[in-house]
Amino acid sequence: MKIHRIRRCAMLVFSIVAVFSIALPATLSAQESSGASIAGIVTDSSGRVVEKAAIALRNQASRLVQHSVSDGQGHFTFTGLVAGRYDLIITAAGFRETTQANLKLSEGQAQNVPVQLMVGSLEQNVEVSAIAGDSIAAQQALSQNSLDSQVPLSVIGSKFIQNFTPTTTDYSEIVNIAPGTISYNSNGVGLGQGTIYFRGFIDGDFDITWDGIPEGDTNNFTHHSWSWFPGPWIGSVQFDRSPGTASTIGPATYGGSINLFSPDVPTEQSVQPEIAYGSFNTLLYDGKYSTGMLGPKKNIGLTLDIHRLTSDGFETENHIERTAGDIKVLYKPSDNTTITGYSGVVHLFSNAPNVSPYRAQVQAYGWNYMMQKNDPTSAFFQAYNLNTIPTDFEYIGVRSQLSHGWLVDVKPYTYSYNNAQYYPNDNPNDTTGLATGPNSSTGWITPANCSTVADGGTLIVAPYPGATPPPGETYSKLPCAIDKLNSYRKYGETSTVSQNSKYGVFRTGIWYEWSKSDRFQYPSDPLTHYDQPVPKFHENYWINSYNPFIEYEWHATSKLSITAGFKYAFYNFALQQFADDGSVVGALPNNAAYVNSERGFGSSLPSASANYRLTNNWSIYGDFGKGDEIPPSSLFDVAGGGAEVGTIGSPMLTTTYQGGTVAKYNRFTFDADVFRVKFQNNYIALAVANPNNPNYDLNEYYLGPDSTTLGFEAEANVSLGYGLNLYANGTVDKAQYVGSGVPSGLNVADTPSYTQDVALTYQGHGLDLGVIEKRVGSYYDDNGSYHNQAYVAPYNNVNLFLNYTIRKNRMFDNSKIQFSINNLFNSMNATDIFPANSPIPVGTSTYFATTPTSPLDQFNLTAGRSFTVTFKMGIFPNRNR
Repeated sequence: MKIHRIRRCAMLVFSIVAVFSIALPATLSAQESSGASIAGIVTDSSGRVVEKAAIALRNQASRLVQHSVSDGQGHFTFTGLVAGRYDLIITAAGFRETTQANLKLSEGQAQNVPVQLMVGSLEQNVEVSAIAGDSIAAQQALSQNSLDSQVPLSVIGSKFIQNFTPTTTDYSEIVNIAPGTISYNSNGVGLGQGTIYFRGFIDGDFDITWDGIPEGDTNNFTHHSWSWFPGPWIGSVQFDRSPGTASTIGPATYGGSINLFSPDVPTEQSVQPEIAYGSFNTLLYDGKYSTGMLGPKKNIGLTLDIHRLTSDGFETENHIERTAGDIKVLYKPSDNTTITGYSGVVHLFSNAPNVSPYRAQVQAYGWNYMMQKNDPTSAFFQAYNLNTIPTDFEYIGVRSQLSHGWLVDVKPYTYSYNNAQYYPNDNPNDTTGLATGPNSSTGWITPANCSTVADGGTLIVAPYPGATPPPGETYSKLPCAIDKLNSYRKYGETSTVSQNSKYGVFRTGIWYEWSKSDRFQYPSDPLTHYDQPVPKFHENYWINSYNPFIEYEWHATSKLSITAGFKYAFYNFALQQFADDGSVVGALPNNAAYVNSERGFGSSLPSASANYRLTNNWSIYGDFGKGDEIPPSSLFDVAGGGAEVGTIGSPMLTTTYQGGTVAKYNRFTFDADVFRVKFQNNYIALAVANPNNPNYDLNEYYLGPDSTTLGFEAEANVSLGYGLNLYANGTVDKAQYVGSGVPSGLNVADTPSYTQDVALTYQGHGLDLGVIEKRVGSYYDDNGSYHNQAYVAPYNNVNLFLNYTIRKNRMFDNSKIQFSINNLFNSMNATDIFPANSPIPVGTSTYFATTPTSPLDQFNLTAGRSFTVTFKMGIFPNRNR
């Protein structure tokens, strides 16, 4: 009986297998003949999935188009496809349209096509849409963070730059809207060198990048807002107030990165002439031309901007002229490869002196005193103060999307800076700041006092005013001016290779840069411009910089992403210092013409951060990172100059811990963060302000104690309806020196106790109206190695903007009239104080001292009230067709 049952079961199994063996191949054959498929994941450039992207699949032969939408995980699928060639077109709000062309499908093939979208045209301001989503408040916010960000970040779009900054603006004015940031320009917005501080970081303690390329000086890695990247060139700004992740490159990730971006090349032809006139006889002409995309495949185009700026400046006789132009070319040899070429050239001339106004001059001659044109015997005679700065910046960027989610981004570049400056020194016997006449130091610069010309024999010139000559010798007449050069050329490359998968994004690459610098100061006669044969100092130096990095952004879940990485920052200095008059290296042994020195050092910089999306509209993040900064070149002097520091240790380092949150709702957007920053190996620079000091006009450096900054930052925008928005941000900081033996209560210089921004704006029906107030709390300035020696009182500034722009007028779209007032209430405030007197230690303390005020104290001050009227015409020829 059992055997019979077994036989029946066996026959049943055999019958089933036989049926399947016949039916299955037929079924599979039927599926293969009708069932090819294409699937993929849509992500942004950081690897985050993009929901609700519109996907179109077009059959090249039949021209039949099918449509789909990416789901909550960024997935899309097309099934039941016949063999052939297809084009995949993906669009999403805030991103460029992306095409995956000529996809070949064979019968039954299942092809996976990952898609990475790039942020759309900055010219059209859709970069805000990419981070704002459907939130009305976020779309109108002046500054905001992203829901996907893992660090404190402020994105400042073209809408703010074009409508709520003066036409003459530069990046120092633009970033002033970001939380915790203060900036000022004593000669007027865009009319001089802007100064930026945030979180206790001064200029030189943070990176500035242009289209992802670090830019900065070679001697102390500072920046010059008036000679690089004028306002008309800037499309948007991303201000990262952190050392960043491992892939963040540059010589000073110490404090953060101000990332400037040029506008994308528009797809439409246009001509946009512009003219602006304002206070201080300021005149700006600007012309922008875009070709649109040209060629049979519409795959090449360019945009060109040329402008000229002239102004007398707010400060008396502080004249400025700037002529500049940039060109950006876009070429797409294929749908997956983009080649971008860029060149920007600036020629700047100014009468800016090398000093700020004295305390006595401000009190006697007015808030805006700087120079005069009446007394040629004064060091403050305009014609003696000359500043000529040509700069250029070029790169070629190649970005190619490869198969299997791989992306290659390579950008070789070069740029140069050549600051040729000439300026007189004040009378060494001037103790009042006013001397004997109404024009500062009347009677000082005369042939009887100032000369470098010897009447035969050997010229022996005093190395500094009041110097004692060697036994048996006498000095010739004093040279009363300085012929100065700060020049460099850099070559570099940024290279990134990334791979995007369903698990996350892998990135690796390197930043490499080589630079050569030439710097000198020669004592000179301002009446003849004859230089002393022996320099005050003269040096050439070369810097090699390497930043290899590796990091992985793991998408642990659809809501959680974690990024961890490692970067090694290596730098090598090679200096060649020529014999001088004793100010730096002096005469060299065996009458050598120069002396060489070299130093290499590196830093290991790990980073880790995470972002968790609590809801679709609310996220939290945490960040840990180490940043570094190359020490100033003066620290490598063989003698003098930087000798105050003694033995040079490691590069300047920071360790940062931060956490924050971002929320974007329909009528309300909010982001906030708390942070703790530990500073190490902080080299403090002091520009010697006293003309009687042998090191006058040189920087002295001191190795300061460690310090810790604790702070809170927040910003919010509320859409009040009817086009009205209320934006506000605020910060509270506590930055103090710490360490063994360091007394508590010493505040880090240039760190305000608080900052506040409040703005009421209206945007609608072509009108853009705004009132923006900036408040800055009190802070201190140092005097060499002694801290808290000069007190800067709280101050505020109010700006007003009224604009009307023609919208949707076909040919003349985007034509505009703008009126702005800077410093509406004409508030007059000191922003920095540079003591002339030396500090007097309190007892035997190495930390406490008092510095008596002096008529020769120098002040940086806010510029007075100014207005600007701008007319801009938009011409779009093809819109009439």
